[in-house]
Amino acid sequence: MRSRTPEDLAGRCSRCFLPTSLCLCAEVPSVSTRTELLVIRHHKETLKSTNTARMAALALPRCSILSYGSPGQPPFDASVLEAPDTWLLFPDAQQSPASDAPPCARLIVLDGSWGQARRMVQRVPALRRLPGLKLPPPAPDTRRLRRPPHPDGMSTLEAIAGALAHLEGEHVARPLYALHEVMIDRVMMSRGRLAMPGCDEDDGD
Repeated sequence: MRSRTPEDLAGRCSRCFLPTSLCLCAEVPSVSTRTELLVIRHHKETLKSTNTARMAALALPRCSILSYGSPGQPPFDASVLEAPDTWLLFPDAQQSPASDAPPCARLIVLDGSWGQARRMVQRVPALRRLPGLKLPPPAPDTRRLRRPPHPDGMSTLEAIAGALAHLEGEHVARPLYALHEVMIDRVMMSRGRLAMPGCDEDDGD
């Protein structure tokens, strides 16, 4: 089932993009971080209800989203990558694993499909010059809204939580992981694959 929402957001929350009856906004925590996060989101993700970068930006005051590749817009301005101590969070990053990486002040996160993210790196040389933060792969039984084509693939919200767990501690990541689980539940409910709260699945005629 498609996850793209109508452009007028009819019947949807304008913040979380879920159906108004399943609005997630009241469940979104506010998580303070030392690390600044900049999500570069492929324009095709903008209207997808399964886009977890949207949730990250709602939960993290120091997280912002920059659109990439929108038709008719100017080329990507790589000057946004020039701040000191900026690192790239990416599975193919040419650096040591997260366990060996030093703290960073600012983290760039690519948001899109695996192919879209790889093309961003290929087309923006400045991304390839950044030091990379690489996370261990997720557990095979991790719940998913989309099936990743790469064994290291995970949602943007999961990746941010994992990076913050390494950089600032598990206590920072925990509410983000919890938000990810609630989001999965709400999306599944919107698709009729999970009962809504208060509904008795055994009710019949």
